[in-house]
Amino acid sequence: MSQPEWHALMSQLRGASYQRGLVTRDSPVHHVDFDDGLTNTEVLSTEAAFGLRFPEDLRALLQTGLPRGPGFPDWRAGDRTALRFWLDEPSQGVLFDVEHAAFWLPEWGARPLALTDALTVAREALQAAPRLIPIFAHRMIPEEPHSSGDPVLSVYQTDIIYYGFDLVDYLQHEFRVGPRRPWPVNVRAIRFWDSLVS
Repeated sequence: MSQPEWHALMSQLRGASYQRGLVTRDSPVHHVDFDDGLTNTEVLSTEAAFGLRFPEDLRALLQTGLPRGPGFPDWRAGDRTALRFWLDEPSQGVLFDVEHAAFWLPEWGARPLALTDALTVAREALQAAPRLIPIFAHRMIPEEPHSSGDPVLSVYQTDIIYYGFDLVDYLQHEFRVGPRRPWPVNVRAIRFWDSLVS
């Protein structure tokens, strides 16, 4: 998308209401807002600090305006330890299910009898997988390929579904703004994580 198109989408998103977690009658209502976008220097510094690379469309969004509010990662001034924990959550969730829910992927071969060995195999597979970058709450986008158009995943341990076929579709879906485009016949394949999508 062009810069004017990102600005137009931000105008739609600004003020959109949302609630977090288990929603009840008394759950607080929040509204999407934006700070100034990240500078090139801030993007490069953030990528270096966390050992990641933002895909093109996420980088374009973050440089147009940095989303703020409960549930959004603050890549400018957020607590670094909390952000690292957030980035590690998808892998930790898979490891939790390997340990506590007998989760195992066929492509990992026969599951070792010893739990420590099983966790080693799973950990190695996760270290080779593309990292998932939080956009909002437990909605994540893979860092690779580094181009626009990666799907957005809703990730809770090994309960993983597509929540948008690309970043724009996800934002329109999550915050109920603008008309959604038809779901494509094929969603871009994402190495490793596709095998967990239900």
